[in-house]
Amino acid sequence: MPQPLPPSGPTALEPAARAVDLTRTYGRGETRVTALDAVSVEFARGRFTAVMGPSGSGKSTLMHCMAGLDRVSSGSARIGGVELASLNDRQLTRLRREKVGFVFQGFNLLPTLTALENITLPLRLAGRHPDTAWLDTVVATVGLAGRLAHRPSELSGGQQQRVAVARALASRPEIVFADEPTGNLDSRSGAELLGFLRDSVRELGQTVVMVTHDPAAAAHADRVVFLADGRLVDDLPEPTAGAVLDRMLAFEAPAAAR
Repeated sequence: MPQPLPPSGPTALEPAARAVDLTRTYGRGETRVTALDAVSVEFARGRFTAVMGPSGSGKSTLMHCMAGLDRVSSGSARIGGVELASLNDRQLTRLRREKVGFVFQGFNLLPTLTALENITLPLRLAGRHPDTAWLDTVVATVGLAGRLAHRPSELSGGQQQRVAVARALASRPEIVFADEPTGNLDSRSGAELLGFLRDSVRELGQTVVMVTHDPAAAAHADRVVFLADGRLVDDLPEPTAGAVLDRMLAFEAPAAAR
């Protein structure tokens, strides 16, 4: 019998995800590396947050810990009201399936399935039937209505990433994590994808946390948080591409001088 998850009924004031003094280390002794150093951050519901920082700053590690893909070394990581450290592996798998959506740079679509089958696969693996009305809304939001019967090989890179976005949204998760989602796309497809993520927040009430290195991509978000050397170093509301670039250059200058 599946083990139940702890109750996590969302409230209007409770953030979709929260880290408190989150630390992640790898290795021991002289080989020990601190990827995250006591990071505390909240991701508000119904908001689009970008996470940025120089290479090696810990931004992908933060996303992986917050999404339950990696265990924290100390501190707290929560999805809604659920403390991830309190869950065993089976419960973590259930939480990721039921409460979290993922969009990755590599699409991760099954080549033998149609676009529609790829979108609904996580739901079917969880033994759930898709909500037809919600699925229609998601498909319309990402512009896939005419491509649902096509397999990934029959779709462009941008269309494949749209499928990945629709798959992430189809289960109505509490939060969607996107790791460099435009990395394999040309500029036009990337801009379209960011528009779809923006629309999912504005029109569908979704919560999105996106790791990116691109100031133009980050400018689609409501807020940008910056990491450097595993620490949270800045927080920029209502970002513009120029303001994000200025912050990034300021962080990278000291590192280049070392």
